[in-house]
Amino acid sequence: MYHNKVSICGVNTSHLRVLTEDEKKALLLTIKNGSPEERAQARQDMICGNLRLVLSITQRFANRRDAGGVMDDLFQVGCIGLIKAVDNFDPDREVMFSTYAVPMILGEVRRFLRDSSAVRISRSVRDLAYRALQVREDMSSELGRDPTIDEIAAKLEMPREQVVQALDAIVEPISLYEPVYSDSGDSLYVIDQLSDTSRDASDESWLENIALREAVATLNKREQTIIKLRFFRDKTQMEIASEIGISQAQVSRLEKAALEKLRKQL
Repeated sequence: MYHNKVSICGVNTSHLRVLTEDEKKALLLTIKNGSPEERAQARQDMICGNLRLVLSITQRFANRRDAGGVMDDLFQVGCIGLIKAVDNFDPDREVMFSTYAVPMILGEVRRFLRDSSAVRISRSVRDLAYRALQVREDMSSELGRDPTIDEIAAKLEMPREQVVQALDAIVEPISLYEPVYSDSGDSLYVIDQLSDTSRDASDESWLENIALREAVATLNKREQTIIKLRFFRDKTQMEIASEIGISQAQVSRLEKAALEKLRKQL
């Protein structure tokens, strides 16, 4: 299984370095303000230090039929997205690097899968779809929200129906009977999850989960333990205090401090 694959594109994934947020900020500032030699080294360190993020995104596509046998290729195109993110990120923006990089990596992977799909779409339709996606991205930055199809069509000066058809054409179809999980011969299929995953499987939710994991990783070990026990295992402060050997008042204080840190990160 690719989830357990140690080597991909000649990279030993078990040895991938993970940068702290402080290390990322320092490298990004060096890329922006350092000497040419310092910028080049910092850029290389920033790319190498975020390869695990690329890996986590490409593994999301491991079970897709159109990704079979091309996981090395997906990792390479994901790295292209990472490089673009490193080269274009502004460290003065109040946003975590991973929050900025994930959509760019994801976009490169999806573009590769669309272009290599066995379903052939005319060049004009594909070009219109890509222009619509670019306009949507630009307008999202300008408006602070996702634009409507009517707004995208107006910006492109194209009929709404053509824009809708073009965007629909590049969406990868999936069978309702595509297995999404198997355990001891019992498989769970897409059709079994329609009522449960229509909301949670959205890209927005997935990106929020990435951002949350990154934010939790900035907490110290004790804070991480308290947050995980409190909100992921539904334990009371008294139960946590008993488990880790401190008072309930200390748990309350540490929990409050950890939540404040998470709010600032997110």
